[in-house]
Amino acid sequence: MSLSNLQTSVDDWIKLHGVRYFNELTNMAILTEEVGEVARIIARRYGEQSEKESDKEKDLGDELADVLFVVMCLANQTGVNLEEAFEKNLKKKSLRDAERHKSNPKL
Repeated sequence: MSLSNLQTSVDDWIKLHGVRYFNELTNMAILTEEVGEVARIIARRYGEQSEKESDKEKDLGDELADVLFVVMCLANQTGVNLEEAFEKNLKKKSLRDAERHKSNPKL
């Protein structure tokens, strides 16, 4: 599914189930909360913190999808075409970082 299709799917879902988009500031706060949930799983499952029993059933993919959903909401309500923005961003990174990572002795 393309980013444009994802944006359309989220918009359709909002119209069918969500009544309307939360305002941009609310969605930004929700995005922060969702990223925090991803960070909690990563820190405990892949980092040095011990994982609580209650966290062991948490689904990283589901939490990442929550982040993606809110990003799509923000893009939709601010008029950003993420497919175009991502392609442009990837070109920028490709030009800027063409040799940067290859010549990094840390990698």
